[in-house]
Amino acid sequence: MKLGSTSTTGWRATIAVAMSNYIEAGSIIAIATSLGFWQAELGFGDLTAGLLAAFSANAFGAAIGAMLGGPLSDKLGRKFIYTYDLVVFMIGILLAAFAVNVPMLFLGFILTGIAVGAGVPASWTYIAEQAPSKDRAKHVGTAQLAWSFGPLVGFALAALLAPLELFGSRMIFIHLFIVAAIVWWVRQGLPESQLWKDQKAGRDRDAVPSATGRGFGALLSKRVNVKALLFLFGIYGFWGVVAGQAGIFMPRVYAAAGVESVVEQSLLQVLVWGCTVIATYFGFMQLADRMSRRLLYVIGAALGILGWIVLVFGEPGTATLVTFAVTWGLSCGIGAQAFYGLWASELFATRYRASAQGLLFFAARLAIGFLSYFFPVLLTSVGVPNVGLIMVGFLTVALLVGAIWAPRTQGKSLQEIEDERYGTPVAASEGTAAR
Repeated sequence: MKLGSTSTTGWRATIAVAMSNYIEAGSIIAIATSLGFWQAELGFGDLTAGLLAAFSANAFGAAIGAMLGGPLSDKLGRKFIYTYDLVVFMIGILLAAFAVNVPMLFLGFILTGIAVGAGVPASWTYIAEQAPSKDRAKHVGTAQLAWSFGPLVGFALAALLAPLELFGSRMIFIHLFIVAAIVWWVRQGLPESQLWKDQKAGRDRDAVPSATGRGFGALLSKRVNVKALLFLFGIYGFWGVVAGQAGIFMPRVYAAAGVESVVEQSLLQVLVWGCTVIATYFGFMQLADRMSRRLLYVIGAALGILGWIVLVFGEPGTATLVTFAVTWGLSCGIGAQAFYGLWASELFATRYRASAQGLLFFAARLAIGFLSYFFPVLLTSVGVPNVGLIMVGFLTVALLVGAIWAPRTQGKSLQEIEDERYGTPVAASEGTAAR
């Protein structure tokens, strides 16, 4: 059966597109678990390690990709991005896998970053636009679930292949290439988002075509969009700064806390992401369409703060680290990123939905990148407790923003939400103004 048939319009399409998030998260973990081996092999210091991390899929590389991919997705279609982004990714991941010097490694990291940065906003957007209104969180949660499996598999492979050192890390990069190749092939038959096609052709409710007002200019020209951008950065940006450092530098945090075994560090991360997978499926995917989203968000955010407080103030040892791993893992499953993916798709009109996500992703990854550059040195100079307190501060801001300003969009179609927020269909109002 051709993949473009009607069977692809439901869960099959959702899963295929959601795999962008597995690839993104897997890339970050591949870098996280290999940096120490690359340092030993190529002989660079902590500042170079920070620079490599900052321009990878974890930060600046992804930020650049998001700024390119978001507007292109709105202009040329969601399918355009997820047709070509993985080609760039596969080139970058092969460069990283076979790198023999720092420039080659840097180029590989930044290409993979650009590719995943371009793909993730398009995937969140596509999934939300194809999902049923009553089960939108469940479908969007699939992307979060895929994102959670990336670190789970990545750290499990890192623990298994640790005796092979750098060669084992190269194998982890190769596994991502194989996954990307399979996902790229599956995606070729997927249909374009019907909402995007209707908007593009001017077949929305008022059937008024409009070719003007796309991209960041149109996005930032409306106050309702600016307010939504600030809200979403308040939850995703501040949470992302913490998650970004935890994702790529957590093995170093564990080492600073006394766990020096690479295998033990990886197994702790397997526990984190195992809990994230469980919380995403049984928490976010099953509950976010049925219970108060504000309450569910607050529970997830509070668990994250609790985890870092335990890490800062708990008695050093296995019990403290396991408690941190469980609470932080559960928090990530029902916390800011899952709700960001949902609300970022709901709060913007179709014509610049992906541009908004691209801008948000860019801003968040830019913030992560700046801290990533200094994080290894900061961790060495001030230690885990002081770094942990900074993380608690960021997470507290994210909790308060979500608790106070969480939108009421549950159960509504994207068109209903657009009408409520903008007053009239966007294409109609802008098309009328242009005549």
